[in-house]
Amino acid sequence: MYRIGQSSDIHQLAQGRELILGGVKIAHDKGCLGHSDADVLLHAVAESILGALALGDLGKHFPDTDPKYAGINSMLLLKEVAGLMLEAGYVINNLDALIMIEKPKMAPHIEAMRKNIADCLSCDISQVSVKATRGEGLGFVGREEGVLAQCITMVKKKSA
Repeated sequence: MYRIGQSSDIHQLAQGRELILGGVKIAHDKGCLGHSDADVLLHAVAESILGALALGDLGKHFPDTDPKYAGINSMLLLKEVAGLMLEAGYVINNLDALIMIEKPKMAPHIEAMRKNIADCLSCDISQVSVKATRGEGLGFVGREEGVLAQCITMVKKKSA
């Protein structure tokens, strides 16, 4: 049995924050604003898995009102979601994620992001696609006000 989940996540860009995407620290003058490390890509990935399994959203499992999640590394959150997926009897079939950010260029970091995601989900890197695009000066992405990430994930029932 296969199940599909999709998610989008948006975070505002702000001075004085580290830019962390896909578990990779990227040199930039702004970073994503949020309760955790604000890794918009990992949030979209994790929530797409939760959606595939009809387990709600990130806020249900990791509320931003809980101080224990303040500044938490989103790779830890993704690993917890991977545990929920395994408990439900599923594994990753594949996922396809997109980062929308004006600057900086993502190409030098994509492979490290793919590896981090595959490691968190205990799957092969060939099952993880990460792409990036710019806003071409349009909208909040183009004006460098925020970052948007989207992910579609297909999970499959674990074989016995």
